[in-house]
Amino acid sequence: MGVKVCKFGGSSLADAGQFRKVRAIIAADDERRYVVPSAPGKRNDHDQKVTDLLYLSHEHARQALPFDDVFARIRLRYTQLITDLNLDLDLSSQFDGIVLELSAGVSADYAASRGEFLNGQLMAALLGWPFVDPALCVVFDERGRLDTQATQRELSRTLGEHETAVVPGFYGSTPDGNIKTFSRGGSDITGSLVACAAGADVYENWTDVSGMLTTDPRIVDNPHNIEVVTYRELRELAYMGASVLHDEAVFPVREAGIPVNIRNTNDPDHPGTMIVGADHASCGDAGTVTGIAGRKNFTIIAIEKAMMNAQIGYGRRLLSVLEANDVSFEHMPSGIDTISVIVADGQLEGKLDTVLEEIRSECRPDTLDVHHDIALIATVGRGMSRQPGTAAKLFTALADAGVNIRMIDQGSSEMNIIVGVEAEDFELAVRVIYKAFIAASDL
Repeated sequence: MGVKVCKFGGSSLADAGQFRKVRAIIAADDERRYVVPSAPGKRNDHDQKVTDLLYLSHEHARQALPFDDVFARIRLRYTQLITDLNLDLDLSSQFDGIVLELSAGVSADYAASRGEFLNGQLMAALLGWPFVDPALCVVFDERGRLDTQATQRELSRTLGEHETAVVPGFYGSTPDGNIKTFSRGGSDITGSLVACAAGADVYENWTDVSGMLTTDPRIVDNPHNIEVVTYRELRELAYMGASVLHDEAVFPVREAGIPVNIRNTNDPDHPGTMIVGADHASCGDAGTVTGIAGRKNFTIIAIEKAMMNAQIGYGRRLLSVLEANDVSFEHMPSGIDTISVIVADGQLEGKLDTVLEEIRSECRPDTLDVHHDIALIATVGRGMSRQPGTAAKLFTALADAGVNIRMIDQGSSEMNIIVGVEAEDFELAVRVIYKAFIAASDL
């Protein structure tokens, strides 16, 4: 029998009805043997996530303000779940212990982790499975960085003692026993680590969407689902914000060759999206385009200098100015006498005038221009490099729609083409690219 590890996000565990869906999903497949729960999410638009309430409780305690009312809401969420699910579980001592720790000045990481800690015990009681505290087997070093080798060793040993188990997401501990959390959304990482340690055949990541979409549904009505995406394609799309999986969660399972299946708790029969290695059998024949994603709020700094190509170290001098001002760049297209850097607006906040002044001093350009309100759009697909005319098709679609291209950059992998357009043309550009490559495939 194979092994599947299932991570369930906060929206999948927001109330008793969602918990029952999760129980049914697990019962439907005997291979689902390890469950990684998040803390309860929002039940509606006016609700708050339990993790946010825990952070708020911690902040009140840190400022020596009363937090009883805030924590009472947390206590009520769990007691309601226990009552609604008719569980024989009493978390009173756990609640009291957390209140004492908050009052004693415990860390924000400890406070935030208690959402998963409590929810894990609730899930274990619901399934009748053992509860495994990740504080004992997800290892961070003294600097708060994940110790992958120690974690795999401890997790493998612990899971080897249990045919089934519930392992809460989001946190572990440092060698001195202090709780350490991943960044927000880090339960995805825990699920990935558990999948590796359990030697899973599949890591199922259950959320409130049926996998990944080919583009933003706020821009294109009813975009197609992506059935299969490679890890490399996912990385390109995630860079532009099109991801339902925490970035860091990809690396452990990618290295282990474990496919990730993004599934919808509210539509469990939908196959979702499979994330696989490029050599995985499910890849099949590569299509031209897998997905389209983009972001606004970029600035182009464009430099022109006669005989730039003959000046040794010109590019280094330009980049040294950015480095000295703690500014990272996204892309750097160039010509014989021109070079541009594309920078996210947030990187230049309060720094643009200084950066320009230092570029003039260090690089002595003939002209130095700044173009604001730029949007970047990535067209991604593992088959693009083998499809003649892909770039021509893309540029023709944009030209026919009257969209002016301000920047073009193609990665060395030939897996994506990134174009920069005016921010006001962003939505139109995404729609015409989608129509040219993905909607056209329906015809």
